[in-house]
Amino acid sequence: MASFSVVNNIASANAQANLTITQLGLQRALTRLSSGYRINSSGDDAAGLVTANGYRADVAIINQGIRNANDGLSDLQIKDGALNNVSMLLNRLATLAAQAASGTATQDSRDTLDAEFKDVLEEIDREVTVAGLSDPSGFGFSVFVSANGADGKITDTLGPATTADLLIDGSSLLDQADAETAVNDVKAAIVALGESQSTVGTLQNRLQYAISLAQSQMVNTMGADSRIRDANIAEEAANMTRYSILTQSGVAALAQANQSTSAVLALLR
Repeated sequence: MASFSVVNNIASANAQANLTITQLGLQRALTRLSSGYRINSSGDDAAGLVTANGYRADVAIINQGIRNANDGLSDLQIKDGALNNVSMLLNRLATLAAQAASGTATQDSRDTLDAEFKDVLEEIDREVTVAGLSDPSGFGFSVFVSANGADGKITDTLGPATTADLLIDGSSLLDQADAETAVNDVKAAIVALGESQSTVGTLQNRLQYAISLAQSQMVNTMGADSRIRDANIAEEAANMTRYSILTQSGVAALAQANQSTSAVLALLR
């Protein structure tokens, strides 16, 4: 049963409560529209925020992994270039040794060929040292390329490529027998160097595949984060319109509720 009272205005209190809820909804819609995010504070979606933050961290790790892989490719390209140059120098050694192994070569010509042979050996050692492939323990290659912990690393070892490691540092062309031995030694060195070149090529291919996979993972992970974190602009625009209309009607209703108590005064006249 309705009653008239000037102490408590229930209609006004109800209108104020509804208007407060409407204002909160309007504020939330405006915040999402202005920021572009559905989650702007932990209270918006606590569970979703935890998941989205995990995706965001994965994206950061994958991005750095792609940069790591590209840095690794650059390093391998330097070493590949050095090994290719060493391969050409080995071909020159093979040519000199074959020329000295001929019975038509004079001792003077063998002395000249041996001097150039020694110079080429020194150049091989110099270039290998510059490329970082002179360490007796080899070159340890390790690149972190994804967010999967230990499984996200690409590792391998390149063997040293000095003339001592290729077993040609003691070769000589001073007589025909030594020259013939040098030919075989250089051929074996070319095969050994080819193994290092093969390892470099394999690592380059693995890194390129890893970069391709990481880029795909990054796109998909960003999509997963976006579906949780980002605001649906069409939905929030509709919410803003709805709450704006409710705010205007709520203010009008509150004004009417505040005026309703004045009707009680008519009873006192």
